[in-house]
Amino acid sequence: MLRSSRAVLAATACLVSLSVFADTANAAQGLFMFDLSRPSLQDAKPHPGYKVKSNKVRLAPEFRRQIVAYKSNQKAGTIIVNTGEKHLYLVLGDGKALRYGIGTARDGFEWSGTHKVSNKRQWPGWTPPEEMKRRQPNLPDYMPGGINNPLGARAIYIGSTLYRIHGTNEPWTIGQDVSSGCIRMVNDDVEDLYERVKIGAKVIVL
Repeated sequence: MLRSSRAVLAATACLVSLSVFADTANAAQGLFMFDLSRPSLQDAKPHPGYKVKSNKVRLAPEFRRQIVAYKSNQKAGTIIVNTGEKHLYLVLGDGKALRYGIGTARDGFEWSGTHKVSNKRQWPGWTPPEEMKRRQPNLPDYMPGGINNPLGARAIYIGSTLYRIHGTNEPWTIGQDVSSGCIRMVNDDVEDLYERVKIGAKVIVL
């Protein structure tokens, strides 16, 4: 019995050591771990103040939310989306901006322009456009807001377009060209941006 207990303790210590080693190795590579796991009730729609819990997903430092030096003639509160950089900037003024990592449109779905924030929603529902349903016939006609919804925790609507700045249930796609034109962010970041940006704010997509 004593020998068995010692074996269990040794195995546990080994697992802890491996975990520490893995985290140290990730840090050495410049990768940071975000906690992005889903609740057990995956189809439930969380209440508006619910904070998403998550699995560990690695984001490189350049895609972490941070304040950066940023020269712009736009007023504070303006959103500037640099699709080439895979960054969204919220202009703060005084030569600074809050920068977020984003996922952008894949080849053939790129766009640019200047609009205004027309609406904001928490845990938005999603109606796939007809052209998307033609490409992916298995899509539902409508998906209510919730953990499994591809729009994630928040959506910021861009003018009269079909495009949104929204969260995602695929956080590992940040930094990639993956969408049909929308700008995606990890849920923690879109929740942060949602609280800062106002309806009517200018949105510039480059």
